[in-house]
Amino acid sequence: MSRIALLSIGLSLLLVSSGCGPKAFTKGEYDDPTRVELLDDKFNEADMQQMADTVIKAMVACAYVANAPKPPVVIVERVSNRTEEHIDTVSMTDKIRTALIKSGKVRFVNKEERGTLSDEYDYNAAGNVSGPTAKKKGNQIGADYILSGNLATNVQQVGNDKFIYYKITMNLTNMESSTIDCTEDREIRKKFRKRSIGL
Repeated sequence: MSRIALLSIGLSLLLVSSGCGPKAFTKGEYDDPTRVELLDDKFNEADMQQMADTVIKAMVACAYVANAPKPPVVIVERVSNRTEEHIDTVSMTDKIRTALIKSGKVRFVNKEERGTLSDEYDYNAAGNVSGPTAKKKGNQIGADYILSGNLATNVQQVGNDKFIYYKITMNLTNMESSTIDCTEDREIRKKFRKRSIGL
């Protein structure tokens, strides 16, 4: 076989192999996070936004919150994921808490940082901080309510059609009386059709 023929074959193999090599997403652009894009049959950011908006409006309008002489202090618990999907309920919890704080209708106790606060109190008490600025234990504000909830789902498949139902339920529990003073739920139902995927 001639040297030119061998060179031609080698070049062809190189071109084929480079076309089949690993690929990466190299060009991007910003997208509108409020636009609904049902790219697959999983829980998505549009579902999260709709559910969060409903809960936020309901909690702010709740009589025990709206008519309170001063904003109630709340402890927030992470939304419990009772679905079979991996759903970032931390982001959902944060979204609800952030919007409620911005509403000015409630205040939140930072439960996650209690360990850090305790360490700082000990550090202050050890004489490491100047007297006028030292913070002491015993001045924290007690919570009036606990905000908690869960996310559940139900999936039904009939032939090529798949129906996915999500429901979030959020409760505002009175710390003193243990009564649920405010509650809200939001349901979302989506339909998908199985299609053939080909070249």
